[in-house]
Amino acid sequence: MTTAMRARGAGRTNVDRFLTLIRVALVGLIVVGLLAFIAQQIAPGNPFAKWTHDGEAANPLTWAQFRGLVVTGVSQGAMYGLIALGYSMVYGVLGFINFAHGEVFMVGAFTGFIMSNKLDEAGWWEGGAFIPAVLLTVIMCTLVATATAVLMERVAYRPLRGSPRLIPLITSIGVSFFIQNVVILLFGPGAKSYPQPPVWLKEKHTFLEIEGSKIVVFVVAAISMAGLWYLVERTKTGKAMRAVAEDKEIASLMGINVNRTIVTTFAVGGAMAGIAGILWGLVFKSVIATTGFLPGIKAFTAAVVGGVGNLGGAMAGGISLGSAEALAPLTLLEPLGVSGVSQLRDAVAFVLLILVLLFKPTGLFGERLSSDDRA
Repeated sequence: MTTAMRARGAGRTNVDRFLTLIRVALVGLIVVGLLAFIAQQIAPGNPFAKWTHDGEAANPLTWAQFRGLVVTGVSQGAMYGLIALGYSMVYGVLGFINFAHGEVFMVGAFTGFIMSNKLDEAGWWEGGAFIPAVLLTVIMCTLVATATAVLMERVAYRPLRGSPRLIPLITSIGVSFFIQNVVILLFGPGAKSYPQPPVWLKEKHTFLEIEGSKIVVFVVAAISMAGLWYLVERTKTGKAMRAVAEDKEIASLMGINVNRTIVTTFAVGGAMAGIAGILWGLVFKSVIATTGFLPGIKAFTAAVVGGVGNLGGAMAGGISLGSAEALAPLTLLEPLGVSGVSQLRDAVAFVLLILVLLFKPTGLFGERLSSDDRA
């Protein structure tokens, strides 16, 4: 045995071996599940399918079902991505995870509920007035969510600037519960329904037969992402945000107003969450005080999957997460005979996070962190 081989052997611990075992098990599960899915699509009555389905032939997915799963996954993932942008931006600048960001998204969804019902009462939520009404609702949701994020930064986080990171992290959890309870106090704990949209928003369009509401999600998410990219990469404000994210002290010495830049970061992240909130309402048509909790956690997961601090990675991570949630239960788990796969969507999301962290801890597209965080 050479010295190099001994060094490599000495470097491996029981934890490393355990992680390798987990990697092999997860990859093996995915490979076997995919092979079983392909086999049951070709021959639903093959021996393995009968063995995993109690002696009965499997039910293969039709092309229409598969296409519907893809469209649903990408549209939901786009909303996760919009929320994840706020997580990535705040972490890039301040170095902590704002767990109350999901509640900013929820406030946007509730604003959409109020606006849509008021406009429906005025007769604007249908016919030719619907598009201007939706645009007005999007603007209002964006403004309210932005104001919520800015107020959150000013009241809860700015006084803690310079404190150990655990303190603002715990504070963000407290802010999250505070906002939830304020909404319950104002609107009650029950679900609040959006008014019925025009028929064309529920019908399927294009040769892919995509629902109108999901087309709206794709278009608005693409425009929002393009606008954010332009802001960050092509404007003075974006350059200031990138400079503060890299090193606050040096940015301050160069004449950049750090406080104003941090507020702008919260505002932009809040705007993205507000847009996601109204899109969520248009797709799912109801909202409750805890609506922001699970999508917020999944959006944070998407930010980690794509690479913390990487805006393009946040959107890509969101789409990857949404697609995995939609497809994996029926294309990986159901062919293996797992029952109740529709209830395992949330588990799939966090298994994807574990898988990415095991193979690429910096995320699919790499982290973009400040010099302090890299150190």
